[in-house]
Amino acid sequence: MQKPRSDLRPNTADYETTPLVKATGFREYDARWILDKEINLLGLQALGLGLATYVHEVGTRPRIVVGHDYRSYSLTVKQALILGLLEGGMEVLDIGLALSPTAYFAQFALDAPCVAMVTASHNENGWTGVKMGANPPLTFGPDEIGRLKTIVLEGQGVARPGGRLERVEGFRDRYLDEVTTGVTLTRPLKVVAACGNGTAGAFAPEALRRMGVEVIEMDTELDYNFPKYNPNPEDHAMLSQMAQRVRETGADLALGFDGDGDRCGVVDDTGEEIFADKIGLMLARDLSALHADATFVVDVKSTGLYKTDEVLKSNGADVVYWKTGHSYIKRKTAELGALAGFEKSGHFFFNAPIGRGYDDGIVAAGAILAMLDRNPGKKLSALKAALPDAWTSLTMSPHCDDELKYEVLERIVADYEALAASGGSILGRKIVEAITVNGVRVHLEDGSWVLVRASSNKPELVVVVESMRSADDMRALFHDEVKPRLAKYPEIGAYNQEI
Repeated sequence: MQKPRSDLRPNTADYETTPLVKATGFREYDARWILDKEINLLGLQALGLGLATYVHEVGTRPRIVVGHDYRSYSLTVKQALILGLLEGGMEVLDIGLALSPTAYFAQFALDAPCVAMVTASHNENGWTGVKMGANPPLTFGPDEIGRLKTIVLEGQGVARPGGRLERVEGFRDRYLDEVTTGVTLTRPLKVVAACGNGTAGAFAPEALRRMGVEVIEMDTELDYNFPKYNPNPEDHAMLSQMAQRVRETGADLALGFDGDGDRCGVVDDTGEEIFADKIGLMLARDLSALHADATFVVDVKSTGLYKTDEVLKSNGADVVYWKTGHSYIKRKTAELGALAGFEKSGHFFFNAPIGRGYDDGIVAAGAILAMLDRNPGKKLSALKAALPDAWTSLTMSPHCDDELKYEVLERIVADYEALAASGGSILGRKIVEAITVNGVRVHLEDGSWVLVRASSNKPELVVVVESMRSADDMRALFHDEVKPRLAKYPEIGAYNQEI
């Protein structure tokens, strides 16, 4: 295998004969690059060969599902990846245009232990990437990605005989049968299905109709230019449009799906967004009443209400906070045999009898609709209003170069750990705990908290704060505590985000 380079430029002879692979594209739990600038088609072929080499190295059966999302270049990217997989002796099952969870389901349905889904998820056009796994329902974490990175960048890929390609026709219908079986609503519901012109537009509206709801389609036509906004139900641009459509139509709720369909965002009947951690708490309340002593896993960006909720306590539920990232939460949910895992960015993981353990926005949508069906006469806003008060910020993302962010974060964590160890306080409240499984989450004596961690897929830090007192106090935790603390680090870019 030819050793890739990171300094190639398009429109040169070297670019056409040598793999380009920038090392920073290997993230904590997937891989993402700007196509042409950070990886070329030969680089993607090298990635495929490297993945095949890794699969053989760990002794997994070399049978892999591949699919691609709806972008102008994703099919070409997938074909380059397939060439490398075939060179490495893999049996490749190509399911065509797909959501990430469609590919994850195909691992079970087609008896394939491995998956490589070509998608940049909600990233802007120009980005591409691959989500990979070799042990369903899990996807790669840092250890697997780290070894794959070494194989690819060091040119350690091994060509083997036995490569074979099979096109799997009609898998979309098989997937839709899977995600809609068992969800039959008895309550009439009107639902806005928002897809941001991403891949989910070819799947979600039909799935919701099969579940028995009246669907109001919103930006469901596939358009890889993303003419209105990126398909990201965590971003204000998409959420505000969802809210407007709910108010215009009198819908019971809006469900928004990201670019590869593994996340779901929610707007209630009043046009107010509900962050995924609060939806998760509502689902945990509902499901823990049906499944005694259930365990739930939530990420460190999620509300502190999971720790204090009296309904969960009375139902015997146990909640574990864990690292942010779909791979981490998925893995911990499987490890603990938890009923479900919730990540604030909108990834929901359900084990049997609801799901198969991987993140699927449509399965999450079905769980939310089933919850409403079990609460006749109650609107989603009423279920939200029944939760205790907490004021949580948007996710803020100050820039910090990929090459620097983890070292900078180490210093920030050490700063907060020292403050906690000395009996320090924040805005007059004593620090009671500093959780460091993923950056640092600093809990205060009144239940409020602040979080600083590194983004897993962008050159950014991630900041979230939550107050148990008021919206003004939430803003003060950011503007009077976190923002001035981060300003001490010149490696962190200036930002003026309001919360």
